[in-house]
Amino acid sequence: MEWSLSHVVQNEFITQINGISLTIKREDQLHPMISGNKFRKLKYNLNTYDPSKYNGIVTFGGAYSNHLVATAAAGKLMGIKTHGFVRGEELVSQERNPSLAFCEQHGMQLHFLSRGDYRQKESATVVQSFLNRANYFLLPEGGTNPQAIKGCTEILTPKDAAFDTICCSVGTGGTFMGLLNSAQAHQHLLGFQAVNDSSVVQWITESPKNPNRYSLLDDHLYGGYGKASNELVQFINSFHKEYKILLDPLYTGKLLFGIFALIKNKQWRWGKKVLIIHTGGIQGIEGFNQQQKLKGKVCIDLL
Repeated sequence: MEWSLSHVVQNEFITQINGISLTIKREDQLHPMISGNKFRKLKYNLNTYDPSKYNGIVTFGGAYSNHLVATAAAGKLMGIKTHGFVRGEELVSQERNPSLAFCEQHGMQLHFLSRGDYRQKESATVVQSFLNRANYFLLPEGGTNPQAIKGCTEILTPKDAAFDTICCSVGTGGTFMGLLNSAQAHQHLLGFQAVNDSSVVQWITESPKNPNRYSLLDDHLYGGYGKASNELVQFINSFHKEYKILLDPLYTGKLLFGIFALIKNKQWRWGKKVLIIHTGGIQGIEGFNQQQKLKGKVCIDLL
């Protein structure tokens, strides 16, 4: 079965602030279960998967990983066995959070690693022992590899030439690199880092692309990866109420929050026709809210 997409992604104008026009590319609407950049990253990986050669897919992720969820859903749809190595061996005996419960419900076998083993990924002895049992198709954490980057080049289309600035969140860097490969010469790519990872920055900056074509911003982490301030959550809720677009708290929520802050504080130094990539991740809100409630913090309004 070929992994393909028939849905047409819409560009949705949201507002104009201080003469700067903001439009969102609704990649979050790509697929009911596998939306945004996760669909793009999986596309060519799944299309090269040979069931006569492999016994399943092996990949890695944290307890609330959008990548694990997407891989589990895709495996279920395509009849491929999936295995997810999860950071945190203490989770094995705990009640599954919504993300991990979804993975198991969609056929993914979960394997829980200590944080030390997880840092080593496929090099860890326990993972090597598993991989030696059969031939598995290995997907890296976050799904970023050459096939994923190829998929992400398809986010931009010829109609997007009207925009002079493209904005996206940066995690493992695959989406950003795909956009960098497909952005036109007159467009500037602006990446908002969601993870404080110097190796990702180094990888991007060492690419042969002209550095004048892109900028990376690291001052909009809002507490770090997986963390969200009450101010951020309140922004997400007010944005949802006003524009009827739900944002996730790890990536696109911080991206929009940062863009609005830069423009309103008159610190915006890029173009006036801005296209913002909504990379999905909405499924993770349920688990995020679960943690927020335990901490007595404000939750994201899903209504």
